[in-house]
Amino acid sequence: MPSLNVSFTDEEMEGVRAAAAAEGKSLKQYMHDLGVREMHRKRFVAGATAWADRLRGEFDEAFPDEVPPSQRGQGVTAA
Repeated sequence: MPSLNVSFTDEEMEGVRAAAAAEGKSLKQYMHDLGVREMHRKRFVAGATAWADRLRGEFDEAFPDEVPPSQRGQGVTAA
């Protein structure tokens, strides 16, 4: 099974140990889960973005007066 050696400063290692202890996990299990969790998070964000992109046209038709935050001018607020 593949493995990985990761270097940390003493301060970083202290923080990682504290985080693992707070979750009741071994350091090895915590680091494994952290990587897997990040992979799942990125997959979720990509899926959510694709979903929003697919529905954007429908939303724009349903709410023609709604202005996306990126297109709002200075001082303009949402209703």
